[in-house]
Amino acid sequence: MIIDCHGHYTTAPSALQAFRDEQIAALDDPSAGPSPDSIRISDDQIRESLEGAQLKLQRDRGTDLTIFSPRASAMGHHVGTEQTSMQWTRACNDLIARVCGLYPENFVGVCQLPQSPGAPPANSVPELERCVNELGFIGCNLNPDPSGGMWNGPPLTDRAWYPLYEKMVELDVPAMVHVSASCNGNFHTTGAHYINGDTTAFMQFLTSDLFRDFPTLRFVIPHGGGAVPYHWGRYRGIAQDLKRPPLTELLLENVFFDTCVYHQPGIDLLLRVIPTKNILFGSELLGAVRGVDPETGNYYDDTKRYFDALDLSAETRRQIFETNAHRVYPRLSAKLSPR
Repeated sequence: MIIDCHGHYTTAPSALQAFRDEQIAALDDPSAGPSPDSIRISDDQIRESLEGAQLKLQRDRGTDLTIFSPRASAMGHHVGTEQTSMQWTRACNDLIARVCGLYPENFVGVCQLPQSPGAPPANSVPELERCVNELGFIGCNLNPDPSGGMWNGPPLTDRAWYPLYEKMVELDVPAMVHVSASCNGNFHTTGAHYINGDTTAFMQFLTSDLFRDFPTLRFVIPHGGGAVPYHWGRYRGIAQDLKRPPLTELLLENVFFDTCVYHQPGIDLLLRVIPTKNILFGSELLGAVRGVDPETGNYYDDTKRYFDALDLSAETRRQIFETNAHRVYPRLSAKLSPR
């Protein structure tokens, strides 16, 4: 089985965005805003949104299952109040649950969290519990910068995050570290802010004792780890200068990387630098880059092709395509066992 650990519902029916537009229009008077219960999306509309997009690409590219979450750039935690975020988050997560209910062979859910600038991360715990215990989700997406590119909140290693981490450990679910849209003109959302977020999270982990406090806490850093694999020697050296343990001991029992890297040399580097046990196959379907690479004639985000081009052992492929996802997302096995 080929498991894609990184997929977003970027093709959701237009009624979801219409609700969001109404919600934003009513920010000055939240009492006039719409209720998530007002969203009307039929099962047929969900099917139509997927059949010519994610499902078609699963078939065309030879993948089997996508770990699926709301559109990351639309999480918009910086928009409105905490209540705004809670309502929007619930609407997005409920729609993911419907997708997974209609296509249990193709999708397993991961939730958005109702984060908001200045709001305690502990306030996201009830939605995480609801999504895992009631909707059957197997993880969450965690935004390290709810401000949308201003980076004015506490780092991921601050104790303010600990109540959320305690719940993640209790539920045995990981988080993918994933920023949302940037409202800072210096940082393009997908080309800069995403990669900044990935790299920044890794550096925060490196300089902390977070995993001493939470030995079983797990994070997936997407987009191939941002700048991390390319600068692995820099991070090894920084850890050494700071008298930290080697990175393999300090971080690699808890931090994992996906393969959302859109060219062959990038994938080659990732596999040379990062241990196989820390790599999960991902494509970001459908995500930041949807075009065809004129140098190859293939879609940039058809990441399985990069592995098809490599001389890898069957065991290495099995780890990256399947077994590592089961280790990082333990609830996945229970979701698949009835099949």
